[in-house]
Amino acid sequence: MTDGISLADHKHPQTPSPLRWGISTVAAVALWFAVYGQLAAFSEWVVSWLPIATGSHLAEAAQFFIYDTPKVLMLLTLVVFAMGVVRSFFSAERTRALLAGKREGLGNIAAAGLGVLTPFCSCSAVPLFVGFVSAGVPLGVTFSFLIAAPMVNEVALGLLFALLGWKVALTYLGLGLAIAIIAGWTIGRLHLEGWLEEWVRNVRTETLELPVDDMALVDRIKAGLEAVRDIVGKVWIWIIAGIAMGALIHGYAPAELLASIMGRDAWWSVPAAVIIGIPMYSNAAGIIPVVEALLAKGAALGTVLAFMMSVIALSLPEMIILRKVLSLKLIMVFVGVVATGILAVGFIFNALFT
Repeated sequence: MTDGISLADHKHPQTPSPLRWGISTVAAVALWFAVYGQLAAFSEWVVSWLPIATGSHLAEAAQFFIYDTPKVLMLLTLVVFAMGVVRSFFSAERTRALLAGKREGLGNIAAAGLGVLTPFCSCSAVPLFVGFVSAGVPLGVTFSFLIAAPMVNEVALGLLFALLGWKVALTYLGLGLAIAIIAGWTIGRLHLEGWLEEWVRNVRTETLELPVDDMALVDRIKAGLEAVRDIVGKVWIWIIAGIAMGALIHGYAPAELLASIMGRDAWWSVPAAVIIGIPMYSNAAGIIPVVEALLAKGAALGTVLAFMMSVIALSLPEMIILRKVLSLKLIMVFVGVVATGILAVGFIFNALFT
């Protein structure tokens, strides 16, 4: 009898209690924030120990890579986990009911507004984009967020206000939001969900094994961890490759050449600035000093802002990361629609402020 009970216990080991899962999750999130808050200091410390000259191009590139790599990967992990937990509360039918096509216009406005409140660079916004897409949020709505998050946020607006005044900052806010909303809405109207990569479409259409209303807390946490395993496991190498390219460009971009091109009084200066900006990568705080330097060297305001928008909303590293999620055709549509909006902003600013 006693032996039988012992065997049964071995066959059915006791699983961790929901309380233990909850405490462990809260502790892990607290640890995440503690580590995330030290990334900048950590990158500076690491670079200080490297055998490279302080303030050199190589030092700037190295610090950029050492800081952004864990930052973006940590953001991706946290957001995908959170979206995985959120997804556990919604069946496919419920998600479709909440995010139906008739609400897409309001969804674009809400997503763009959320982007204004999140001061992420383009590669940092990609994890949120992946989380939204995998959770079944309409594609056009996710693009509104992806455009607005790096391009129009309180960091960019605050610095523009301090450097160029409230008129420029307010005009930039209005036009930037217009690009994010209209571009996202346009992409949504094209119904290009079939141009997502196959693994993303599979994540979007997966059904949960348990009815969503019957899932326990432990099952929801496990759903988040499973989402991290599936999504982060597929995109991490693309993220590192994109940040490495961004770090090299960040450290070695020729500012003098950019100023000479954007300072010319020619119609093609705005398109040229957009083309030059796309291969580069920086966040709003990083690119604003470049904007100030270019303006001081005589570059036109609209041309410089078009360059700024292309750097932070259409960067090549961002495209490399998005390639794991989007087909080349969808990336080309995204670039074409957003670039058209940026060109319009450049010409409008040059007409209004020069």
